[in-house]
Amino acid sequence: MKVLLFGATGMVGQGALRECLLDPEVEQVLAVGRTATGQQHAKLRELVHKNLLDFSGVEKEFSGYDACFFCLGISSAGMSEPDYRRVTYDMPMAAAQTLVRLNPGMTFIQPMHGVTSKTKLYRVGYTVMGPLYPLLKRLIPKYVTTTEQVGRTMLEVAKSGAPSVCSRTRTSTALAPRKPDGPLRPLMGRASLSGGCHASEPARR
Repeated sequence: MKVLLFGATGMVGQGALRECLLDPEVEQVLAVGRTATGQQHAKLRELVHKNLLDFSGVEKEFSGYDACFFCLGISSAGMSEPDYRRVTYDMPMAAAQTLVRLNPGMTFIQPMHGVTSKTKLYRVGYTVMGPLYPLLKRLIPKYVTTTEQVGRTMLEVAKSGAPSVCSRTRTSTALAPRKPDGPLRPLMGRASLSGGCHASEPARR
């Protein structure tokens, strides 16, 4: 399986990249973003592209892929509605419209947003809550997860499909094939020009 990954330097994107590189069924990953990840791996290629609303100049690089994980995102804290929409809706739709034309059978997955957030407040929260993770996992396993768990879930949906949209931690835990470890509100499944998606069909291998 060949994977396109947008936002590999973000919180969710780092987890998705890690799982893709570890998975023997993933033969190639193309990481697309405004900055490079700085990682070196035999499976990994990188494409630095600044304008994520227009892919006309680089779309030839996007043919032949089976799945896209669009992990680019941002916290809504302090943002205007137009700016937030631009990142969380306009950019993924620009990518999806290009990709569905080039790869009609592609599975397109968009988590809510994207193994450390760049938002300072979230980083403080991770520092405070990190030591409590093992306890929280035992007490409330349905509501606690990790970026690795989210990455595994996206890979499993791309490979095998899912019966419904995976919108909760409990669902992502059930779908992931390895040990369960934020919540997902993905656009999971086949991309279409209208923006509609279904999570029932797997990517081809």
